[in-house]
Amino acid sequence: MSASKERVLFLCTGNTARSQMAEAFLRKYAGRHLEAFSAGFMPSVINPYSERVMREIGIDLSGQYSKSVREYLGKMS
Repeated sequence: MSASKERVLFLCTGNTARSQMAEAFLRKYAGRHLEAFSAGFMPSVINPYSERVMREIGIDLSGQYSKSVREYLGKMS
């Protein structure tokens, strides 16, 4: 995690759809200025429909995975 950019963490329940999409959008449109992350309280598998919709608009989620909020506790300050 770079200290030079402001960091944004999108949180949701499963980190399978909306938070993954928000992370990808922020990286695409503001990645030069902000660092994007996403996590969930009960991580699962990324929703295939989310991957499909994002691919249709030219954003690839294939490298992303559902992460637990525990991965970021104490690291986002």
